[in-house]
Amino acid sequence: MKPRGSVFHRMPRGVLALIALVCLLAVSGALVAQHAFDMLPCPWCIFQRVLYLAIAVVALIGWAIAARTASLLSTLGVLALALGGIASAVFQHQVAAKDASCAFTVADRFLSATGLETALPFLFQVTATCMEAASARLLGLPFEVWSGALFALIALTALLLLRDRKLR
Repeated sequence: MKPRGSVFHRMPRGVLALIALVCLLAVSGALVAQHAFDMLPCPWCIFQRVLYLAIAVVALIGWAIAARTASLLSTLGVLALALGGIASAVFQHQVAAKDASCAFTVADRFLSATGLETALPFLFQVTATCMEAASARLLGLPFEVWSGALFALIALTALLLLRDRKLR
């Protein structure tokens, strides 16, 4: 018997759980790069970690609550946060990476206002300027390019969830 519809239609909550897992793995990878390989993060790197964690929480809420409205709102939240992640990665690559200081940028102000850096320094402490962080590469590309690509993949997945099935 041939299954009907795509995975987005058949397992929408599973897709949301997968999005959450991918986001948690991205943050874990960033922590390994930072603490094991001395790739120091700037405010925009940390801001993107916050966005990945926010996406994971929103996706897990959609996974945990089986109601159609919760899935819809969760998917829309994931999409909005992923689009914000793309914007932050593009800004980091195009503007911040060429600046010797990230002070007083949106990312820096957000981290200062929330107190995340002092509350959980192993996860959210800024240890580099944007220009210094831009020198870190993975397979020849800056980390913010990889991050932007992952945010784009997450946004595309959320769009496919919205398009390809009726949320339950």
